[in-house]
Amino acid sequence: MVICSTVIGLYVQNINSVLQWIVSALYGGYIAANVLKWHWWRFNGSGFFWGMLAGIFGAILLPQFFPDTLPLYYFPFLFVLSLFGCFAGTWLSKPTEDAVLIDFYVRVRPWGFWRAIHQKALEKYPDLKKNDHFKRDMFNVAVGIIWQCCLTLIPMYIVIQQRQGLVTSILILGITTLILKKNWYDKMSREEDEYDAFIAKYGLNENKEMK
Repeated sequence: MVICSTVIGLYVQNINSVLQWIVSALYGGYIAANVLKWHWWRFNGSGFFWGMLAGIFGAILLPQFFPDTLPLYYFPFLFVLSLFGCFAGTWLSKPTEDAVLIDFYVRVRPWGFWRAIHQKALEKYPDLKKNDHFKRDMFNVAVGIIWQCCLTLIPMYIVIQQRQGLVTSILILGITTLILKKNWYDKMSREEDEYDAFIAKYGLNENKEMK
């Protein structure tokens, strides 16, 4: 890590250029794979690998061909490039085994394009219900984004010694932590108990071990 950081540092003009590249360019090749892995049943490890690889190489190569372009403008192109890599890697490889997909679906109940797996899961577990907490989950996502932003801002305000911003960030962090504790973590624990009861009912010892 020290060697890589030193080499990168030799080519860095300023900190701002690095942050722009990471936030706008590199993330463009990172988002597609990390969204699809939750929301599309057909997506697999090969698709994840090639999607990430396409995005990372794009983030490295584009600045070489367009050195005067703001990295923010790379984002949509890198996203599309990574998305193409995800689809190509997925469709050119075998799908994940049904047993693995069903086990994941039963445990997580993800949103998105999981209808095919939901139908197969129902054949094995007729009592299986879809996740009906969409609004709650989306609210928690929004609160979680604010919570994570505060975690990033607090050390920055400490370094630049901006007291007002630091106090405000700590206050918001505390409020969002309480909300997530009550509306996410506590309810997630109860849902895990429900899952354990579901497993016990069907005698899925092998899934229990996987968990």
